[in-house]
This record gives sequence, C-alpha cells and structure tokens, in this order.
Amino acid sequence: MLDLFAGTGGLGIEALSRGAGSAVFVDANPRSVEIVRRNLDATKLSNQAEVYRNDARKAIKALAKKGRPFDLIFLDPPYAMRDAGEMLAEMASLGLLADRATAVVEHSAEVEYPDRFGGLERVRLAKYGETALSVYRYSANAGVDEAPDAPEEEKIL
Repeated sequence: MLDLFAGTGGLGIEALSRGAGSAVFVDANPRSVEIVRRNLDATKLSNQAEVYRNDARKAIKALAKKGRPFDLIFLDPPYAMRDAGEMLAEMASLGLLADRATAVVEHSAEVEYPDRFGGLERVRLAKYGETALSVYRYSANAGVDEAPDAPEEEKIL
C-alpha cells in the first residue's frame, strides 16, 4: 500500500495493522517523516515499511522506476491542492496501480473529482462537513475498446 502525503502515517499504519503486507509512506515535510518513523517504531511495524521524504510528484516517478504496483493507495493532500485525480491518472499510466487497486482520496467537500478517469471509477463518495472521501477502483482494462465488428463471442469483456 502507498500512503502519499503521509502526515503522521495513521492511514498506512492502520492498513498494516489490518493485514497489509507492506507500506510505503511519502511526505515532503521532514517533521512528518520523523513522526511516521516514530509511529512505526511504536507500533512495531517498521520492518514492513519504507518511509521517504519527497515531493509527491517526484515520489511517483521514483516509485515507478521500482516497477512495483500498489493494491491500496491513500492520498490526503493539503486541501489547497486539487490535482489528486491527475496524480492517480499518472500513477495508473506509470504502472503503479495494480489491477483492481483501491485508491482513497481525502479532499475538500468543495472539490469535485470526476466519476471516471484514467482507468479509475469512483465507487463511493462520502461527505463529512468540509471533508470528502472519494474511493476509486482501478481497472487495467478500462477504456479498452471492443472491436466494432467482432462477433459476440470474440468481444473483449
């Protein structure tokens, strides 16, 4: 799992405590990175985690070079940032999303992300006052067009 904009690491640590095999935490703030490391030590989950201090966009490119797709992605960017959808689409195009991956974006309730983009489809939108959660499911085959004249049994499902 990937916890981008990790903050305290709470989301990723919760995922690890519930059975995620490993987690990557990324935050640009040095203090946040230190807090994530301390929280991982306190929960004895450090051996299942990688923690990086990096800008989210640079981290996406660096993680793509490792060629390891994620099944679960949390994005909790500052509310002033409104490009989480673009980041997820970029992650999909770089092979960072496993087929059937789940991506959760926490954002301002004022921000409207699309229902579908880049192989991702929103399966849930929940609003809690000024905060909203958009939950997306990724399909590696989304957007693959069927051959227009193919017989029914030859169509790609």
